Amino acid sequence: QVQLVESGGGLVQPGGSLRLSCAASGAPFSPHAMGWYRQAPGKERELVAGITRGGTTAYAASVKGRFTISIDNAKNTAILQMNSLKPEDTAVYYCNAAFSFTPYYQRGDYWGQGTQVTVSS
Repeated sequence: QVQLVESGGGLVQPGGSLRLSCAASGAPFSPHAMGWYRQAPGKERELVAGITRGGTTAYAASVKGRFTISIDNAKNTAILQMNSLKPEDTAVYYCNAAFSFTPYYQRGDYWGQGTQVTVSS
């Protein structure tokens, strides 16, 4: 059974940084793509950043230049480095994994449990 385990959320001041990590396990093969989504209260879940095994990335316009996603294929782990955080980045961040081949980033069927990120002074 596929499991996605997230870590690294927390409380940070505006302008600060956080690093989220997501490790996939339980699958017979490695994910073809991994991504991070977020959901703020009263809003729909939205893509933050995604990456394929080959390194193709996708970012929400609101985080470009501030967030960086990377993938460690050997460890089936995706990292989201978040810099210059803003209060509007506050949300529950969810990891996602896709196990079907895709040349470009696409959302998969597997989700982590979510980790809270709060940006506040």
